[in-house]
Amino acid sequence: MKFGLTAAVLILACTVFNLRAANAQERRRIRVSNATLSYSALPLVAAREWKLFHEQGLEVEVILMRSAAAVAALVSGDLDYQSGIGPASISATLTGVDSRALWSSTNRITYWLMAKPEIKNLNQLRGKKIGVSGLGGTSHVALSIALEKRGIGPKDFAAVSVPGGNLVQSLDSGFVDAAALNPPTMFFAQRRGFVRVLDIGSLVEMASGGLTAMTKTIRSRPDEVKRVIRALQLGKRAMLANRERTLALITGVLKMDKETAVETYKIVQESFNDTGIPTQEGIGNIIRAIKAEGRFTERNVGFEEVADPRFAIDVAKELGYKF
Repeated sequence: MKFGLTAAVLILACTVFNLRAANAQERRRIRVSNATLSYSALPLVAAREWKLFHEQGLEVEVILMRSAAAVAALVSGDLDYQSGIGPASISATLTGVDSRALWSSTNRITYWLMAKPEIKNLNQLRGKKIGVSGLGGTSHVALSIALEKRGIGPKDFAAVSVPGGNLVQSLDSGFVDAAALNPPTMFFAQRRGFVRVLDIGSLVEMASGGLTAMTKTIRSRPDEVKRVIRALQLGKRAMLANRERTLALITGVLKMDKETAVETYKIVQESFNDTGIPTQEGIGNIIRAIKAEGRFTERNVGFEEVADPRFAIDVAKELGYKF
């Protein structure tokens, strides 16, 4: 009897200890940076607002931080993850930061080529000025790739660098004849009478949004990494499953009006239905954008040097995606 009581006490003590350990793990806070709460950050916003991180045993603090500052914070350990994959994060890896791209919001970049209404087709843009938000940047490289696939080379048009916030104004004034625009700017241009000449994203595979982490985090906390990615991917799935809830998220958190939110949700349906797995071509086009700026031009960059898709692959399989 005494032995039985002692055993029961030990079992109870072990149970309490295990529960405390589990709760401690659940209460562990992680910090994720995001450059701006924009379209590509929607899965992160959804996972936070709809408690999907919490369901994965995570308490996530989202910190608004520019990409360059986020890289420094990752290295110092002040951040656990950087929300996003793009030229800034990949460039940091190539300069020696031991980080990897893990998961992408979408593998299709979301840009439209918008033009004056009198321009009816791409051939009419030959010799014209096309506005991009930075020569050699993501929008410029994506535009060049898309136009090349339609038989228009870089010498057939003049790319003009215009600050992103001024692209629609540049169209209005006639400073440029067309412009590569992303959400929500392309919707504003559409309302002002400009027309979509080309869906750039339908022709260009390039990782957008996503998740980046230091390799020491990947090695030391693989279960946590997987849970973060699962929450993000579930956020994408939940947005596709519930239109009204997602519209409320877009208008409430991203501060968009209802009309713009509805237009944005259409893009969500088109682009956020993928697996989230970074691809060779998608990462390769980011590297191409970096090299277009004159950096690492002599370097042959391997996919594994900058990306680690293992966790995204595991999550996609567990969630039943076919690929």
